[in-house]
Formats: sequence, C-alpha cells, structure tokens
Amino acid sequence: MSAYAVPSWLGALASVIGVGVAIGAGLYATRDQWMPKAAKWTDDFSAAFADDETDNENFDQTRNAGKDSMRDPQGDDWNEVDDMSDASFPASDPPSFTPATAS
Repeated sequence: MSAYAVPSWLGALASVIGVGVAIGAGLYATRDQWMPKAAKWTDDFSAAFADDETDNENFDQTRNAGKDSMRDPQGDDWNEVDDMSDASFPASDPPSFTPATAS
C-alpha cells in the first residue's frame, strides 16, 4: 500500500456528492421551466380544500371543518354524523353512531 493511497469509500462518497451537485445544478438551471408548474400543481391538487381555503404557507395543510370548506360536493346524504366526524378530524376516533336502540 502506498503512503498516499485513497480509501475506497472516499471515491464512492465523491461520486455521490458529484451526482447531488449535478442534480442540483440541473434543477437550478431549469428553475424557470419547472417552478411555475410546481406552483400551479400545488394550487390544483390541494386535497379536500375549498377555493382559497389554504395556501403554500400552511405547512400542515389542515382545513376548516364543515361542508363549506370542502373542495368536492358532499352529496345528498351528508348528515349530522358526517358533520361531527368532519369536525373531529384529525382526532383518533370518529363519533359513535348506532341507529338501533338498546333492549
């Protein structure tokens, strides 16, 4: 072994760093092409949010409870239990509902 031998892991590390730098440089060079698309994508696909319900600054993406805060129509069968379940989210358990009576 030579006094100036380079460990084998150092070459692999340099390769990984080089690939990371190349990807970063490519993304930076093409940012004018993909950044507007990324902004439009986040606006179009904010799951379950009504228009103007959230923005990119809302880091946890939690919407207000209720039918008015939903993006998609709820349908004709939306009832009080659905309202309570929606208001309880993200709690661990939905509200209990049993249509039968005890005997």
